[in-house]
Amino acid sequence: MTLRHTGSYLQGHPDMKHIPGVDMSSGSLGQGISAAVGMAIAGKLDNADYRVYTLLGDGEIQEGQVWEASMLAAHRKLDNLVVIVDNNNLQIDGEITEVNSPYPIDKKFEAFNFHVINIDGNDFDQIDAAFKEAKTVKGQPTAIIAKTVKGKGVSFMENQVGWHGKAPNDEEYKIAMEELEKAGEALCQK
Repeated sequence: MTLRHTGSYLQGHPDMKHIPGVDMSSGSLGQGISAAVGMAIAGKLDNADYRVYTLLGDGEIQEGQVWEASMLAAHRKLDNLVVIVDNNNLQIDGEITEVNSPYPIDKKFEAFNFHVINIDGNDFDQIDAAFKEAKTVKGQPTAIIAKTVKGKGVSFMENQVGWHGKAPNDEEYKIAMEELEKAGEALCQK
């Protein structure tokens, strides 16, 4: 209920002061991967045993900063870096194929010398397997390209660009929670 409210952990962009586990505040302009590459380099320089994960939107990868950081990550052989791309083909301005297509995403990361894993990002088993595989990769960063459905599990939100950063009203919230509970129960039956 606090989506897009100042001071909320859901204020709109990652905020390290309000979200546990987020180590860098950023916006939607590809900043996260640049910071993640710096953190991964620091880990290598310190001989530290940690991994750095960064999440990118498919619209966000239209930014040049993403590819500059990716080039450096591969050059430095940052096998402690995992980039996850949420590939739902929607961004605030519409379908990415209509705005500025980055396809094929996997081939672009391969060209930058990343180990690439393509998954169904709505399948928890595939997500788990991808993270396990990423831990085994040596000598290059990993990119997990997660094909997802925006708003998955909520009938009136699925694949609807208008829900990019918009909170539901009370009635919509009630319907969404009922649908998500049913989806959660179905997952638990697996």
